[in-house]
Amino acid sequence: MSGPDALFSLRNNFYLGAYQAAINESDVHGLTEEETIERDCLVYRSYIAIGSYQETALSSLKEWLSDTVISNNPVLKLIAGTIYVHEQDYNEALKHTHSGGTLELYALNVQIFLKMHRSDYAEKQLKLMQQIDEDHTLAQLANAWINLAVGGSKIQEAYLIFQDFGDKYQPTVTILNGKAICLMHMGRFDEAETVLLEALKKDAKDADTNANLVVCNLHLGKPATRYLSQMKLSHPEHTLIKHVTSAEESFDRASQAVA
Repeated sequence: MSGPDALFSLRNNFYLGAYQAAINESDVHGLTEEETIERDCLVYRSYIAIGSYQETALSSLKEWLSDTVISNNPVLKLIAGTIYVHEQDYNEALKHTHSGGTLELYALNVQIFLKMHRSDYAEKQLKLMQQIDEDHTLAQLANAWINLAVGGSKIQEAYLIFQDFGDKYQPTVTILNGKAICLMHMGRFDEAETVLLEALKKDAKDADTNANLVVCNLHLGKPATRYLSQMKLSHPEHTLIKHVTSAEESFDRASQAVA
């Protein structure tokens, strides 16, 4: 009979978006060599998830991926996919993750396909995950992500998944944003704002939280300047900021033409 999973808490923190907690709580003793490698990989991936990696990491990554001996390593594929998703190069990410094979690779594929607006492909990846373990944290999260993308009656199902995670584990920024998006889809913007402000207390610079607060406040008829300003400082390459900047430049050009 196998013993307790020494990395369960660290792994779950990573899956649920509590990246700093995963880093802070990584000093786990009594690990086997295999568990130590997995622990280190989770820590490195947490740093990647919070954007703490250098351009040199991309160069090293490309070098490793060109090595036929290690290029098929599932952990390397995960790291490659995660970095390329952060770089918004989804086609390049899929080159390394599309074959799947593990719950984590399938979950990353779900995220990539949803970012590419291909929920049909994402659903196929979810089915593969559910065949392995439908109750796994990643399978439940992937189900919620797809329900959000599909919309309609699926929104309530997604909300219940995020609510359940919030009750079982610490309410991370990822869980709170998931709940808030569901609430906004259901037209409950006051409740969504409360949840997002809770997320903001946990991480004032989080891109998703600030972007969702912009949308939420616009629906509530409240000023969103504070959140836009934070995003311009912390995440100038975010899609929302690019759209806002483009609109501002178009307005300025139109104003100058009229003047």
